[in-house]
Amino acid sequence: MELIDREKEEMDIKMLSPLTWAYVGDSVYELYVRTYLINKTKLKPHRLHIEAIKFVKAKSQADILKSIEDVLTEEEKDIVRRGRNAENHHLPKNADPADYMYSTAFEALIGYLYLTKRDDRLKEILDMCIQKVDNNDNI
Repeated sequence: MELIDREKEEMDIKMLSPLTWAYVGDSVYELYVRTYLINKTKLKPHRLHIEAIKFVKAKSQADILKSIEDVLTEEEKDIVRRGRNAENHHLPKNADPADYMYSTAFEALIGYLYLTKRDDRLKEILDMCIQKVDNNDNI
């Protein structure tokens, strides 16, 4: 199997739909949150699920994104803008449309960083997110 040149690979990733980045970002963030909760607590699976919801619901993700926007690079802000403006025809019945758009933008950013293998930056942002939710149950 021929390895793809890193520069070409990143260009290919930039051409993906922001909804594709969000699809990946949703999984990455969920796994990070679940791993964090397992390491931090001794809760049983049902209670772990209840705790995870605090982190992954659309309102929380929207609030997290708004709270970290100032530390994002220009490129990351562009990814967020593209994710927020992506035309998504699915709106969950329990989420405010504005929160859902920001939530999609948040997941797009996480997915983009993961796909472009910016692991240090991804971890830095995910750690900020966990800290924000842990320090404020209303986020």
